[in-house]
Amino acid sequence: MFKPTDAPRVFALPAGVDFPKALVTGLQTRFSNMAPQEVARSQIIVNTARMARRVQMLFNTGPAMLLPRIDVLGSFTKVATADLPRPSSPIRQRFELIQLVTSLLEQQPDLAARASVYDLADSLAGLFDEMAGEGVDVDTIDALDVSDQSGHWARAQQFFSIARHFLDDLDSDPGKDALQRHAVETIIARWQENPPQHPIILAGSTGSRGTMQLLMQAVARLPQGAIVLPGYDFDMPAATWAHLGSGMESEDHPQYRYHAIMQMMDLTPHDIEPWDNTPPPAPARNRLVSLALRPAPVTDQWLAEGPTLGDLIPATENVTLIEATTQREEALTIAARMRKAAEDGQTCALITPDRMLTRQVTAALDRWNITPDDSAGQPLQLSPPGRFLRHVVALFHQKLTSEMLLTLLKHPLCHSAQDRGTHLRFTRELELHLRRKGTTYPDAEKLLAWAAAAKTDMSNWMTWLTRCFCHQERTDKHDMPMLLNAHIALAEAISDGPMPESDTTSGELWKEGAGRAAQRMIEDIRENAHVVGAISATDYADLFGALLSRGEVRDRDAGHPQILIWGTLEARVQGADLVILGGLNEGSWPEAPSPDPWLNRKMRHDAGLLLPERRIGLAAHDFQQAVCAPEVWITRAVRSDEAETVPSRWINRMINLLGGLPDQNGPEALADMRERGKLWLDRVRALETVPTVPAAARPSPTPPPEARPRELSVTEIKRLIRDPYAIYAKRVLHLRPLDPLMRTPDALLRGIIVHEVLEKLITESKDQDAPVTRERILQITETVLAENVPWATARVMWMARMSRVADHIVDGETRRRTRGTPEAFEATTSRNIESLGFTLTAKADRIDRTPSGELILYDYKTGAPPTRDEQTYFDKQLLLEAAMAEETGFKGIDPARVADAIYIGLGTKPKDQPAPLAETPTAQIWEEFSNLIAQYLEEGKGFTARRAMQSERDEGTYDQLARFGEWDATDDPAPEVLS
Repeated sequence: MFKPTDAPRVFALPAGVDFPKALVTGLQTRFSNMAPQEVARSQIIVNTARMARRVQMLFNTGPAMLLPRIDVLGSFTKVATADLPRPSSPIRQRFELIQLVTSLLEQQPDLAARASVYDLADSLAGLFDEMAGEGVDVDTIDALDVSDQSGHWARAQQFFSIARHFLDDLDSDPGKDALQRHAVETIIARWQENPPQHPIILAGSTGSRGTMQLLMQAVARLPQGAIVLPGYDFDMPAATWAHLGSGMESEDHPQYRYHAIMQMMDLTPHDIEPWDNTPPPAPARNRLVSLALRPAPVTDQWLAEGPTLGDLIPATENVTLIEATTQREEALTIAARMRKAAEDGQTCALITPDRMLTRQVTAALDRWNITPDDSAGQPLQLSPPGRFLRHVVALFHQKLTSEMLLTLLKHPLCHSAQDRGTHLRFTRELELHLRRKGTTYPDAEKLLAWAAAAKTDMSNWMTWLTRCFCHQERTDKHDMPMLLNAHIALAEAISDGPMPESDTTSGELWKEGAGRAAQRMIEDIRENAHVVGAISATDYADLFGALLSRGEVRDRDAGHPQILIWGTLEARVQGADLVILGGLNEGSWPEAPSPDPWLNRKMRHDAGLLLPERRIGLAAHDFQQAVCAPEVWITRAVRSDEAETVPSRWINRMINLLGGLPDQNGPEALADMRERGKLWLDRVRALETVPTVPAAARPSPTPPPEARPRELSVTEIKRLIRDPYAIYAKRVLHLRPLDPLMRTPDALLRGIIVHEVLEKLITESKDQDAPVTRERILQITETVLAENVPWATARVMWMARMSRVADHIVDGETRRRTRGTPEAFEATTSRNIESLGFTLTAKADRIDRTPSGELILYDYKTGAPPTRDEQTYFDKQLLLEAAMAEETGFKGIDPARVADAIYIGLGTKPKDQPAPLAETPTAQIWEEFSNLIAQYLEEGKGFTARRAMQSERDEGTYDQLARFGEWDATDDPAPEVLS
């Protein structure tokens, strides 16, 4: 195939060329002069299975011939490692390191949070794999000079000596990277003793790792060996290549790795030959991108070489620049273009490392029933089995809440074996019960009691529920295998449902691709769980979640064959008619280097390890390769959820270069790129534009007299005056806000607690004829809080509030006892207006009787009590209770004159506020109230929304129903006659 030569054979293809297609074209040209048996002995080595399939497919299109052997790197090196133990499971490596990292954190807790144990073990395992792959031993790390570094790096260096056996045990327990390097070294040694005479072509690798560089050097020096580099910059001058010598300064350049390969093989840029005569789709664009990405020290070449680029409009005519307002708009625009590509039969590939963007694009494509072929698949932790298993493990270390219970009961995998419809019906009934009762922490006793009282027989279902969900907390440490087995057994029982023991299955848990992937991961964890030892339930949950987050699920046959989402690795050696480069913002593409807790940048350089900038250089090469495709979209969002974004450094370079070449029509070319992007942005904005809907008028419904409320409580009269629409929604439409799933420590609950405390306090004081004391107030408060408030923080805060008002209660109670004796608590009454057919009900917090037989009414307020004017015109609760006490009395209390009615304010500034009985006698109060009710019972009177709110900032329960916000208090009400 090749002419004999002593120099290494290194070929390359320029950026933008469809690499697999050009590779096959070059092979077919060379095979045309070879005998069929020689072609069959030829060997092609590629680095991904996807590329191997593409090369095979291209050969299959013809002409008919014996095909060469096509190997993926992993299978190629497997033969050389047949005599070695199989590679150690990555999970086992990390489990072993967890023990060491845990010990380290126990000795030095300031190093990191305990929840980061697995992340530290994972990063350390990754570092050891890198050291094995780059041929760096622990002695090299030990020899590093850290005298001028902080103490953190010295501690990390010491820890390496403790964990060095992970690298020393290469022969008995090799990791994947170590095994691959050993295989490559073995293959190279065999080749040196007996060089193969058949053609061997290594194609598609950039030589970014030490092991691959060794293999590339060896293949290039074989008698019939050659390497083919993707995305080589043939337009960069030789003098510029010389500026890429220092890794500390140039490793973020897209061509740095190729310069390193040339140095190792003693080659110059002129020694790199084109593999095929296939030109790049846009040679002028290749020259533009090459100049834009020049190394920082020689960007002055823009001035010298820029004018030689010629007219830049043809170079950028197939480039579209999308600068979306938000990431959502960016995703929608990308999805719209991909839909158009599917309609036109184009192959379209979205390339981005931003997984959030790919998920948004996938969701947007679902509008048109298009499922893209995503090379990364779905994270296992976000798949249905992954979410389900994470919800189940939470039962081990968190107290069961209503939210946790219903989340699992509603999960599609719960009770999935059979009769799921009945399960969902029972779940709905249980949810309504939990909301109605405000049960924050359901337990088996309460759940069984509810089921027993239900009209439908659900005893079998409730027995299964309480067995699986209640009393699952584990407080002590347990062996990892025991926790794992208990976890999986519980998950299978919940997924199965209440089946007879003889018929138990795992429901739908392990079915479909995601279930099978989860099961494989579980088996890998189970095989190595004994390494972890004893572990708490909380640490187990963190560990299990971290393991799931590193798995993925991909259905290769589910996606559209021409709508593709690629990671940057796949994009290096694939081609498409339309390439969309998405998420081109700093921090996204290129990604910010991940912090290394073990070695800083200088230590890595001195040890011969890869610098953090390596990832940026690889990303830059991916960008250069992709942006030179036949048709390119460059997209970014101007704003993220938090702030304005910074354009990717490569976009900035291209924009600045184009803007600085007016004689070459650079600004016009840039404007055209943006105009093409604006066209699609306008289309998406039009697609998203909602037709203008007229604002709703301020409602004032007028129901017929027979539908109007005929009974209200005294606490609702304030609402009737201030917000009549709320009474209409509650009493006429019979709408109630859905109770919260979990009770929270809100003002309502605090009011209930205060009422109960004071009722117990005053009752005890009266029965025992004992004075009220501060100590006794706090004792009763502590007891009531313990019984009714399950939130520790709320108990502490409310105890502190009660402590602040305790003296006010003591002083006030002393004055109250001099006036009268407590007669009743929570006393109820009602009074009819027979002429109107209306009933008013009331419940008084406390009623005292004076020695002369008169009554004093009290109402407790945990907030600020209403002022005298507010009571006169709006908040008439106490005034109405006084009128009812004099006319009808309360349950167990005969009618009597009311001497006083007082609000006892227990808010931030405690004060007592008497009702203005002297200014508004009870007879006047009742007459005014009767007139008010008469008006609202008359036909034609509207229940106007927010008629007289105390403040525009006040929120009403039914404001959304009234569409408040589309109107305000200055708008006239719009009566609506209802029948």
